[in-house]
Amino acid sequence: MNEPWKYSIEERVRWGDVDAARIIFYGAYIRFFEFAETELFRAVGLPYGVMFDELDIWLPRAHLECDFRRAAQLDDLLEVCVYVGRVGSKSLRLDFEVRRNGTDELVAEAHFVLVAVRRNTFESVPVPDELKRRLAPYTQPDDDRGDDQKN
Repeated sequence: MNEPWKYSIEERVRWGDVDAARIIFYGAYIRFFEFAETELFRAVGLPYGVMFDELDIWLPRAHLECDFRRAAQLDDLLEVCVYVGRVGSKSLRLDFEVRRNGTDELVAEAHFVLVAVRRNTFESVPVPDELKRRLAPYTQPDDDRGDDQKN
């Protein structure tokens, strides 16, 4: 069972997501992560159009890292979880976990680093307090982080 601070969606592996062996193509995961991220922001009342207009920022990705643990296949129903792993002064880290629906075994895990930038200049700016406040329910508690994430 997921921790309450993890937001999750379900996505099915479709024909366009797989190679000739019917195994998911790695790039499909990025799309699934994007879906989960988009729905997380929508769930906290900040769909991108609203967030960008109200907070006057963009959140471009500065880093993306993914580890593939198991091969997902055509028609697998995947659970994609996303949560805020860390909020820095000018960036935040979104963590992702992918499992076959109903199992605990990781298929893939990833993280993105998003940088807050002013829309008209692309100059980095502090992560808005409103964004931190809205994402707080989906932010990993400090006591659940490993030692490598406490710094």
